[in-house]
Amino acid sequence: MASTLLLVVVCVLDVIAFALAVAAEHRRAKASYYSDANGSYCVYDSDYATGLGVGSLLLLMASQVIIMLVTRCLCCGTALRPGRSRVWAITLFITCWVTFFIAEVCLLAGSVRNAYHTRYRSVLSNHPPSCATLRKGVFGAGAAFVVFTGIVSELFYVYYSEANNEGFQPARETGIRMGTYHK
Repeated sequence: MASTLLLVVVCVLDVIAFALAVAAEHRRAKASYYSDANGSYCVYDSDYATGLGVGSLLLLMASQVIIMLVTRCLCCGTALRPGRSRVWAITLFITCWVTFFIAEVCLLAGSVRNAYHTRYRSVLSNHPPSCATLRKGVFGAGAAFVVFTGIVSELFYVYYSEANNEGFQPARETGIRMGTYHK
């Protein structure tokens, strides 16, 4: 019951993080070039994508923290039972962290770059300023990796639960058995 509730909470956080990342992709800032008597400058239309990207980043981080606290980050607690479930749990643990890191970098880079809205002026030169904006697809890539992270982290939890079924306990008699000695 508790494990099902945990998976539902993590899934909801991941879905909301994905929705925010997709919304950030559609709301990223666009720039317009203007020129007046004071010089040339860029004007950016909105800054919604930055907040959406940061929200997605924080929700994904909360999801990852919950999974890692419950599984004790795979390094604390009882040893996992040997077998296929343990191998999958370890593999998915590593994959989960890699996809999480990529998603966080995409969302953070997109949010920082989108927030970088300054007025570029070219008063002394005749060259127009560069109205650089965030490339299309940065938040989209973050959203894709949010989905990958969600799927992999939930699979990791399932295999961890299988391998952690009451922990690994060796048999009661671990010594070498010897037959009775007869002369």
